[in-house]
Amino acid sequence: KWHEIPEETKQVAQKAFPKGNVYMTMRDNLDLRYTDSDYADLFGGHRGRPAESPGRLNQILVMQHAEGLSDRQAAEAVRSRIDWKYALGLSLEDAGFHHSILGEHRQRLLSGGVERGLLDDMLVQLRDLGLLKERGQQRSDSTHVLASIRELNRLECLGETLRQALNHLAEAVPEWLLEQIDEDWFELYGPRFEQYRLPKGKEEREHLAERIGADGYHLLNALYGSAFEVELKQSSPMEILRLVWLQHYLLEQGQVQLRKSGNLPPGAQMIQSPYDVQARFSKKRQTRWVGYKVHVTETCDEDMPRLITNVETTMATTPDSEMTATIHKSLSGKDLLPHTHLVDAGYVGAEELVKSRQQHKIELLGPAKKDSTWQAKSNEGYAAACFAIDWEAQQAVCPQGHVSRVWRPRKNHRGNDAIEIRFDKKDCDDCPVRSRCTRSSNHPRMLNIKPQAQHAALQNARLYQQTEAFKLRYAARAGVEGTISQGTRSFELRRARYRGLVKTSLQHVLIAAAINLTRAVAWIQNRPLAIT
Repeated sequence: KWHEIPEETKQVAQKAFPKGNVYMTMRDNLDLRYTDSDYADLFGGHRGRPAESPGRLNQILVMQHAEGLSDRQAAEAVRSRIDWKYALGLSLEDAGFHHSILGEHRQRLLSGGVERGLLDDMLVQLRDLGLLKERGQQRSDSTHVLASIRELNRLECLGETLRQALNHLAEAVPEWLLEQIDEDWFELYGPRFEQYRLPKGKEEREHLAERIGADGYHLLNALYGSAFEVELKQSSPMEILRLVWLQHYLLEQGQVQLRKSGNLPPGAQMIQSPYDVQARFSKKRQTRWVGYKVHVTETCDEDMPRLITNVETTMATTPDSEMTATIHKSLSGKDLLPHTHLVDAGYVGAEELVKSRQQHKIELLGPAKKDSTWQAKSNEGYAAACFAIDWEAQQAVCPQGHVSRVWRPRKNHRGNDAIEIRFDKKDCDDCPVRSRCTRSSNHPRMLNIKPQAQHAALQNARLYQQTEAFKLRYAARAGVEGTISQGTRSFELRRARYRGLVKTSLQHVLIAAAINLTRAVAWIQNRPLAIT
C-alpha cells in the first residue's frame, strides 16, 4: 500500500513549486516507493503505540541522505516542508514524529538483515521504468572512508582502551572495582588520553605504556579470577581490552613488555581504536587513513542514465581483487549482471578473468597486472611470455629451443594453484644468452606459471591492453571517478556517520539510493550528463 497525496497538500505544493522539484518529480514521474508489507516483519507484536509506516521511513532515510541531513533535521523536514509532505503523502497538518524513530528504524533494518533492500527495491522499480537493464556495460571503483572516530597513536589507543573498560566496570560493579584500583588511577585514567597531557620523551612514553599494560593485566586477572557472570567477563569493553593487550604486550616471567614494531600483528588485525574495533589503518599511495573502503558499481551505457547497481563496504585493508567475485555474485542475485565490467588494475587478476567469464559470462575489462620479474622489466630478458607452453605434454620450450625437464603442480605463497617448471642445468650452463634468462650462477632457469586457463587469460589480457581498441573501450571507466567525486562532495561518502562496519555499510546503501534518486530525476528532466 502507498499513501495517497491529500488534495490540500497537492494544491499547496503545486502552487509553491509550479515547475516541480526533485521530490515532486520523484513522486509524479518515477513513483519510487517502498512497500510496507515487505518490512512489516521488522515490527514484532501489536502492543504499544502504532508504528510509523516502514515504507515511508525508508523513503525518509533516502531523502535524508540526498540532502545530508541529521536525524533531527530530517524529522523537522517531515514536519515543516511542503515538498517532503507531497512526496510522502502527508497532510499539511501532520506533526511528524520524534527524530529518535529514525535511529530505531535503522537498527530494525540491521537486525532484520534487510538493509540492502533499500537499494535493491529501488533498482527493481527503476528497471521496470526502463532506466536499467541487464547485460549492459558497468564500471566499478573504490575509495577510502574515514571512520567516525578520532585517530589515536599507540599510547592513546592503549590508554583509551583501559579507560573504556574502567568506565564499563564502574557502572556494572562499582564496589568491586574500588577494591582493585589505587587512588592514582583516577588521575591517570579519568580524563581522556590526549597528546598534550602525555610525556614527550621516548623513555617516559615507554614507561607509561608499560604501566598501562601492567594495570590492564591486573584488572583482567582480577576479573577472570572473580565469580562474576560470564556476560560481564565477555562484555564488549573487556573483550576489546583483552584483544588489544594481546596485540601490544608480551608477558615474560610475569613482566609486561611492549611489543616492538616488528612483532606486531598484521594491519588487517590491528585494532586502531576501542570505539570502533573494525576500523583499520591503510595506505594507498600518498593517502593514509583509519576506517573503511567502499566499492561502487554503476551502469555506463550511452543511452541510459548512470545508476548505481551495487555498493560494498569492506575493511580498509581488504584488497580490491577480493571484491570482484563478491560484486558479481551480488549483481547476479539482482539479475543485473553486465556484459562488460570496466575496472581498474586492482580488480583484475588471472583468477578473476577466468571466473568472470566462466561463471557469469562477463568480460572483465581492465589493465592486467604486469609481469613483475626482472626479465620483463628489462625489456631485454626472456620473461615467461617468451616460452612456449605445451600443456598436453606438460613441457615448456625456451627461446633457444631447449625443453624443460621438471613440471610440478604446487601451491604458491598465497595458497593458489601454480606450476613450477625447471630446465636442465646442462642446457642453461652452455646457453649463449644465459644472462638474459637467469642471474643465478648455479641453478637453471625456473618458471612459475598459473594453470592453463588463467595463464592464457592473463597473457591475452596483457596483449589486448596494448591495442588502441582497448584504450578506446576502457576510456569509459573514467566516468566512475565522477561518481566517487559526487558521492564524497555532495553525499558525505568520505566520512562514516556511524561506528562499525555494518552501520557504515547501511549508510553507503542509503547514499547509493539517494544518488540514484537524484540521477533518475535529472534523466526525467532531460538534464545533460557531464562529459565523462
